[in-house]
Amino acid sequence: MEKQPKLVVFESKEIRRVWHDEEWWFVLEDIVLALTDSKDVKQYIRRMKSRDNELSKGWVQIVLPLSVETAGGKQKMNCANTQGIFRIIQSIPSKKAEPFKQWLAKVGYERIQEIENPELAAERARQYYRELGYSEDWIAKRLQSIEIRGKLTDEWKARDVKEGLEYAILTAEISKATFGLTPSEYKKHKDLKRENLRDHMTDLELIFTMLGETATKNKAVEKDAQGFEENKNAAVEGGNAAGKALDAFEKEMNQKVVTEKNFKHQIAAAKKQKKLEKKEEK
Repeated sequence: MEKQPKLVVFESKEIRRVWHDEEWWFVLEDIVLALTDSKDVKQYIRRMKSRDNELSKGWVQIVLPLSVETAGGKQKMNCANTQGIFRIIQSIPSKKAEPFKQWLAKVGYERIQEIENPELAAERARQYYRELGYSEDWIAKRLQSIEIRGKLTDEWKARDVKEGLEYAILTAEISKATFGLTPSEYKKHKDLKRENLRDHMTDLELIFTMLGETATKNKAVEKDAQGFEENKNAAVEGGNAAGKALDAFEKEMNQKVVTEKNFKHQIAAAKKQKKLEKKEEK
């Protein structure tokens, strides 16, 4: 199963993370933003390195460029593991540093628990979406879509498709054939930027996303597709099958599947409510 959510939240700030070498690596820019509220995070990091010579000297041992989901697909971003983040925090004069250390230790401990008991990962993802105001029906479909996506990427990996750019291209082929939109076009249609597209899909959009990815996996197995080009053909065929089903559904039901709807207002309201509840607890 896909390790979800890839976003974790510290004091209402979203922190992107990547599972690498059996541990979480966190996006450095997100960490600095959470601790400093800097208006120019890249500039802050440059100045931080210039102030701390020892940190600058050991930078390449602490920070790794890893593939991270962004608005434009997967891109290389500087990330650090828990140990590296602790070192970087020493160079950030912030009152939030100690609470952040405790939060970071908790996130790491939870991942160890999830490895020992995978059902915990699904339950935590379920709770994550509940706290953001999603319905139980939507959550069930979203978790199913995560499982289906994981099965597809496992198949790609076994068939010599490279993670990162090749995964992104195949995903775009499926989406284009299914919905008539690439993921980046789809995000623009829904007025999304850094947000996860699938977290802003309706139930129907999730259903046809799952259909396209399931059909693609089945085509890859049926054709014993090997390598990028053969799997690209399978992605187009799988997406086309889902696209035909979508067209038939729209004609029969007189209803459009792709919508401009997103859940940004719902999520913002849920986060605001949670913040108020925390203040009341204090």
